[in-house]
Amino acid sequence: MNSGARVIAIPVGVAAACSFVLLLMRSMLLRYFKTWADGHERRVRVYSIVRQPLATPSVYWCIAAGLYVGMAVSELPAKYVIYFNTTIHVILVLSMSIAAANVVGSVFGAQVSRLDIPVSSTALVGGVLKGAVIVLGMLVILGILGISIAPLITALGVGGLAVALALQDTLANLFAGFHLLIEKSIRVGDFVKLESGHEGYVDDITWRTSRIRTLSNNTVMIPNKKLAQSEVVNYSLPQQEMDISVVLRAGYGTDHERIESLLMEEARKAVPELPGLVKDQAPSVAFNPAESWVEFSLNFRVKRFVDQYAVQNEMRKRVFKRFAQEGIEVPFTTRTIYMKEILHGRTNTAL
Repeated sequence: MNSGARVIAIPVGVAAACSFVLLLMRSMLLRYFKTWADGHERRVRVYSIVRQPLATPSVYWCIAAGLYVGMAVSELPAKYVIYFNTTIHVILVLSMSIAAANVVGSVFGAQVSRLDIPVSSTALVGGVLKGAVIVLGMLVILGILGISIAPLITALGVGGLAVALALQDTLANLFAGFHLLIEKSIRVGDFVKLESGHEGYVDDITWRTSRIRTLSNNTVMIPNKKLAQSEVVNYSLPQQEMDISVVLRAGYGTDHERIESLLMEEARKAVPELPGLVKDQAPSVAFNPAESWVEFSLNFRVKRFVDQYAVQNEMRKRVFKRFAQEGIEVPFTTRTIYMKEILHGRTNTAL
């Protein structure tokens, strides 16, 4: 083998051998990590959070480390080795920054869910955390490349005003999103009704928009600035439980006390049977006379806003069935029409 081929073959062989050994160690560590986590709830949670962000980048780390060792034993000129090693360092730091950002975002979301901290685990918060980690990684990369960050900071300060003016609307939505998260007047998972009439669950609060999932499973995207300035009814605050009324009608000629007794009987039977009702809240009946009939309001407390629809539908079915069994007629709207006809100078009135 001539000297030129040896110069190339030796570092390539060393790099391949080192990469193979490191990949084998990686596979063994991941397998041991999985075995360590099996059967333990807390360990399984850690495994699920850490494995996905690290599984793919670790392959590149092993290959990059093997290439670094191969270059260290090579006989290439020092200036080429320096450039090659610098490239490897930049790739390693960048991949590690992305992996660390993903791990931080996953750990934050899992910790918020486990401790029930009153901070929404939204894309906005996760994006800020990930962005901070990546910015730190970029600063390290600039240091590796020998670029001073002081002039860069000065240039960013000078151009910051122009950027802020150009992105005024975007920054307004960004800070409005932070305002919504800090104030906690609207949280992820709340059921809200917007000033525009849309209502649904808050799915996420991102850096620009808030996403509302309606009951028809559609998504309404509202700019954070507009949402912060509009009137919003939050049916999940101060608690998700809420009072509802089922309005029923009866004629004036019926025995109202008997109807009230029947309604209370059906209401008490429904409380333990309907899943959407609060069990420890007793129902009540309210009496309200109207023009052509008497209205009875069955008052319940439901667990969530959306539970009222199933409860109202089921109660109407039960009451109408009971009224039919008891021979009680449900009144309907009546209207009297007077017609006048002028015939041969006479006026006939028909009723």
